[in-house]
Amino acid sequence: MAKQRPQPPRPNKLHAPSPSTRPARPVSSVRGADGRTDASPGAPGPLQAAPERRSTYFEAVALYERGLEALQRHDYQGAGDLFESVLRQYPEEKELHERVRLYLNVCRRQATSREAAPHTVEERLYASTLAINTGRYDQAIAHLHLVRDEDPDNDHALYMLAVAHAQRGEHAESIAHLERAIALNPENRALAQRDPDLEPLRADEAFRTTFETSPARHADRRRPPRARSTR
Repeated sequence: MAKQRPQPPRPNKLHAPSPSTRPARPVSSVRGADGRTDASPGAPGPLQAAPERRSTYFEAVALYERGLEALQRHDYQGAGDLFESVLRQYPEEKELHERVRLYLNVCRRQATSREAAPHTVEERLYASTLAINTGRYDQAIAHLHLVRDEDPDNDHALYMLAVAHAQRGEHAESIAHLERAIALNPENRALAQRDPDLEPLRADEAFRTTFETSPARHADRRRPPRARSTR
């Protein structure tokens, strides 16, 4: 009885990698039992190997996977920036783009829902933190001014205003907010001394004076504490 040749696997159409997989290696030819390289038993001609991947494909996938990692950390802004970089830097990797756009839309929806019209002090502080972390200092300052108007003694908001103005190079405004934040909460003094976000102020004489002044000299500026609104 003739031996039946094993049925070789059919070549699959390539798909964009799933979030948990690395790019597939090129498929090699499959040999039949008689040593011929066939696509199926009895089919003429050799099975064509999958085309070699461009080196840019692996670079694009690496950037795509970094975006997935940021997305899993709920860093929607950072993930969105990485996915947009895949589209912008690797326009030839069309098979990856569909999946990238899917996750990019997720990032945009999540970022919008978190940042849309914060109403409470806590929501505005959170929105300000996101804005500062992504370099949107104008937006952060707008949120923080609303917090300050509602709760003038919120030392956290004042400290963040100092950071935002420092990053914009506005030293006088930054130092004024920082002095007020320290007067309300002396713990902000130690925080500011080692905060890299205040690095632009280090060479400013007024900044150094802030730390040379004893806390007692600021005591008359402290206002009585009041409950923070959660409206």
